Amino acid sequence: MPDNSFVFRKNEIHYIGFMKSTFKFFALVFLYFTCLIFIYKMDNNELLLVFLSLSLMIPILYLIHDRYTQKALILSLQEESLKSELNLLKSQINPHFFFNTLNNLYGLAVEKSDKTEHVIYKLSEMMRFTIYDGRKESVTVNDEINYLKNFIELHTIRYKQHVQISFETNIESMEQRIPPLLFINLLENAFKHGVESLTENAYIKLNLSTSKTSILFEIENNYEPKTSTKKHSGIGIENLKRRLELLFPKKHTFTKDTSEHCFKTKIEISLV
Repeated sequence: MPDNSFVFRKNEIHYIGFMKSTFKFFALVFLYFTCLIFIYKMDNNELLLVFLSLSLMIPILYLIHDRYTQKALILSLQEESLKSELNLLKSQINPHFFFNTLNNLYGLAVEKSDKTEHVIYKLSEMMRFTIYDGRKESVTVNDEINYLKNFIELHTIRYKQHVQISFETNIESMEQRIPPLLFINLLENAFKHGVESLTENAYIKLNLSTSKTSILFEIENNYEPKTSTKKHSGIGIENLKRRLELLFPKKHTFTKDTSEHCFKTKIEISLV
C-alpha cells in the first residue's frame, strides 16, 4: 500500500520546483534579451557569436542540474518513507508474549517461586532490547542470539510440558551487524502453532549461521495438525517477508516446507 504522505510531498516538490523553474525562466529570458540587445548595439560579431554559443549551453546545463536536484530530493523522501515502514513493521511484533509472560510472572509471585526474580530479569532484558535496540538499523549477532535465547527460556518456563529445544550456531564474528528482530516471529510461531498444539514430544530446532557474505536461519518444529489449523500464517510472517524485501531486495530467499507433523522454514540472505 503506498505511503500517502510520501506521494503528497513528492507532488508538492514537483509543484514548487515547477513554480521556481517558471520564475527563473522568465527572469533569465528578460536578462538574456537585455544582454543580447546591448551586445548587438556594440556591433561586435565575435562577441555576439560567443554570447549566442554560451546562451545555448547554459540553459541545458541548468536544466540538467535542476533535474538532478529534484531527483535527489525525491530519492531522499523515498528512503525516509522506507525507513518509516521498516520501523512500523518492527513495532508490530506480537505484544501477547509480554502479556503472557507477565501473567506467568504473577503466578510465580503468588507461589513465591524462586524463579520469579530470574524471570523478571530476563523479561526486562527482552523489553530493553525490543524498545531500544529494536529501533536501530542493526545490532550485533551476539545481541540477537541472546534475545532469542531469552525468548526460549521464558517460554519453556511458561509451558508445563517438556520441550526439546536445539539451537545451533555457526558464527564467523559475534560482532557482525545484522537487522534486529528478524527471526523472532518464526520462533514465536514455532511455540504458538507447534508446542501449544502438542501434549508431549514437542521439539524446536534452530540453526543460525553468519559470515561476511551471508546469513542463514533455519527453524523446524513438530505440531499436531488437528489442533494447529493456522500453520504458521498471519501478520507476523507477512511482516517478515516485507522486511526482507525492503532490507535485502533480490538478495534473499524465504522457503517453507510443511509435512504432516513437521514445519520447516529457511531464510537465506546474501550480503554481497
